[in-house]
Amino acid sequence: MRIETYVGLAAEILARPARLGGTRLVAVDGPSGAGKTDFARRLARALGDPPIVHTDDLLDGWDDQFTFWTRLDELVLAPLRRGRPGRYRRYSWVRQEFLQRRIEVPVTPVLIVEGVSAARATIRRELTLAAYVTAPADLRLARTVARDGESVRPHLDAWRRAEDLHFAADATADQADLLIDGAPGVVYDQETEYVRLDEP
Repeated sequence: MRIETYVGLAAEILARPARLGGTRLVAVDGPSGAGKTDFARRLARALGDPPIVHTDDLLDGWDDQFTFWTRLDELVLAPLRRGRPGRYRRYSWVRQEFLQRRIEVPVTPVLIVEGVSAARATIRRELTLAAYVTAPADLRLARTVARDGESVRPHLDAWRRAEDLHFAADATADQADLLIDGAPGVVYDQETEYVRLDEP
């Protein structure tokens, strides 16, 4: 375990080659409630605020936990491979439908994709960097309910079982470039630093 800076990680990413067309694709993966969104946001700030695509925005509800990937690939990743901007419609979990307004994903030196299965095996060869964020299961559950409300609790058992099975079959953590402690018991500056676990 060691404390590292987002600025240092940003420099490492920019020194690596682009593998998705001219874009350095960074995946921030890990189970629900681990701290992926905060990690992605802070890393983006260190990188000069490139776009972040949250996989939750592309899911067509709870039953689309992993099958959304075709949508992400066709609307965002495939255009970027060709050097063209992507566009997608964000799913509203309140309305339970995709909103009409399309979100543009411009061609930039870096794109961050954040969410469960963002670093899945099918995209690994095009990733410039894969980060896997983890935290204790009880804390992750408490965070998810606090963030999304009690109404999500009936869905969480099946969701968490499915993500556990996915990560085991996909070997996501083992294949990641770095493992991040989403709930470290050390003092550090959360906005500028992160805690890296042992090498995968």
